Amino acid sequence: MKKIRITVMRTACYKDLMEQYENPIKHACDMQVGQVFIANGWEKPEGLCESAWQSMSPFVMTLAYGGTNIYEGWMKNEKSAMISCNDGFRPVSFLLEVIE
Repeated sequence: MKKIRITVMRTACYKDLMEQYENPIKHACDMQVGQVFIANGWEKPEGLCESAWQSMSPFVMTLAYGGTNIYEGWMKNEKSAMISCNDGFRPVSFLLEVIE
């Protein structure tokens, strides 16, 4: 099984949607652009958001077990994927790459 590098590429924050629909919360996402995690199979890397992991773990496993071309030609590197977490208020984009 291959290790997968998970890099935070972009964060967004939709304050208009938060003001209109979200209940106030004490702790929101703390992912930072450039932050890197290494996934070793099905185990969630320490410090990675649980919700983000749930969104990306099937793609991580596919790449870890040798799968390629997840998006049928969309990615320039067929051993990678661009995945976003499922937070509609603060989406974070992650680049998944096989570590050779």
